[in-house]
Amino acid sequence: MKYLWILILPISMLAKVHYAKIEPYENVVLKSAVSAQVEKVDLDAEGEMISDAIVIHLDDHLDRADLNASQKSLKLLRTMLEINGEIVINLADALKRQKGYFERLNKLSTASRTQKDNAFNGYVSAKNQYLSTKEKIETLKKQILDMQYKIERLKDSIAKKNIRLKQRYLYKLTVRRGDFVNPGSALATIQDQSRGKLTLFLEPSELMGVQEKSVYIDGKKTDYSVDKVWHVADEKFISSYRAEIYVDAPQSHFSKLVKVELR
Repeated sequence: MKYLWILILPISMLAKVHYAKIEPYENVVLKSAVSAQVEKVDLDAEGEMISDAIVIHLDDHLDRADLNASQKSLKLLRTMLEINGEIVINLADALKRQKGYFERLNKLSTASRTQKDNAFNGYVSAKNQYLSTKEKIETLKKQILDMQYKIERLKDSIAKKNIRLKQRYLYKLTVRRGDFVNPGSALATIQDQSRGKLTLFLEPSELMGVQEKSVYIDGKKTDYSVDKVWHVADEKFISSYRAEIYVDAPQSHFSKLVKVELR
């Protein structure tokens, strides 16, 4: 009688093989935050790692003219505030003197009603002038705050019209000189290539303790682990669950296909 021996292998030895491309850690589509015409596009920068440079320039000459005028207006407002600050000090001294004169004259029985009325009117006039200048100072302060906000808004608009990249890979430019863009219009696609990313689509049976499993790449054990797991089935692969492994940036190039096992 013959017996059929069945070799039962540990589950870890039956790890499913996945294939994934080493992709940049992040892909971002830059979109315009403003409405403007495209004045300059650095086409030579496309497909290059940009250390620090402006790659797209939108028309901002009206913003710059407005910013220049606003900065001059702010300087004038501050000068006016300083002058009125000195005036109100003088008016406060004059008001104090006028009030003292009225109070002294009002106590004199020998002073006529006309004299007392004139002194009172002088005191009221001095007080009104003092209060009017104080009100003007508060108005100037409000105008300065409004002008400061306007300047910051213009600076922000100018910054948004000059697309500067720092340590990013310019994958694709989607506008050309002469184009007109609106808020939400795509300008460029950039990548963060400081590290790589492997995307796997796991079966439900593979999810148990997946973040504690060792990651093997092309048959070699690594120090990597599964960094992120989606616990909702993928939209495209409806019976699988998306998982990501973050790896060092490849020395040669991205998009290399590698074999991945989780044991």
